[in-house]
Amino acid sequence: MLLLKPGCECCDKDLPPDANDAMICTFECTFCRDCVETRLNGRCPNCSGNFSPRPIRPAAMLKKYPAITERTFKPGGCERAA
Repeated sequence: MLLLKPGCECCDKDLPPDANDAMICTFECTFCRDCVETRLNGRCPNCSGNFSPRPIRPAAMLKKYPAITERTFKPGGCERAA
């Protein structure tokens, strides 16, 4: 089950469970669409994988399986992927 991380790892933008601009890689690294497109060239800086839009969990299932609250943030931002 996806963790639904609460923020972008690059810019720390809030990404609530229903965010339309949340992007994830296969390891569930989570970034906002703006960082993916403008800073990362579509590649995860952690694993070099590509990104897909993060699915939105239906509200009824979100109650049963809530998003996590622990943030993963890199204060220095993210390096542009090669």
